[in-house]
Amino acid sequence: EILLNTEQQKALEMIEQGLRATEQKVPILVYGVTGSGKTEIYIRATEQAVAQGKQVLVLVPEISLTPQLVRRFRARFGSGIAILHSGLSDGERYDEWRRIRRGLARIVIGARSAVFAPLEKIGIIVVDEEHEASFKQAEGLRYNARDLALVRGRMEGATVLLGSATPLITTLHAAEQGRLGLLSLPQRVRDIPMPTLLGGMQ
Repeated sequence: EILLNTEQQKALEMIEQGLRATEQKVPILVYGVTGSGKTEIYIRATEQAVAQGKQVLVLVPEISLTPQLVRRFRARFGSGIAILHSGLSDGERYDEWRRIRRGLARIVIGARSAVFAPLEKIGIIVVDEEHEASFKQAEGLRYNARDLALVRGRMEGATVLLGSATPLITTLHAAEQGRLGLLSLPQRVRDIPMPTLLGGMQ
């Protein structure tokens, strides 16, 4: 069991309050430097939502749909996870959608098109790296999965977590104006030093 630091603990308490609230949920910006433990917060928030019988949607930009994130979720939640991204064949995608519809997958992790996943009782929507341009679909049906996540969260009474080390200016502005909750994680967990750039660059 990973011990949470004070900032992570505070963040989790705020998310818990959001999950329990019956009125309109305020989306929350999880503003944390790389290595500050955002993933652990997503996992703990997911545990809380699942314990309440709710489902969870985790959106990641295509490039960072990392096996590592999926591994960490699988280690904690086992097989009740569906993965949706553009690398799947039509058959694989259909199989995952069918599992979600049947309630066999309570957690969906995917790139932007996963925002349309057929979940019916969403408790939490995570948009990790919310600043990434790859959440925008430019050809065909144009949409921005980050913005749709906020709309879907509002419609379904889910708590939306926008995670980033470098949030969009519009997101920061919304947090400053109180339209978003703000959770700051300024410290790297276990005091890991910040990564240094190769080649002596500063």
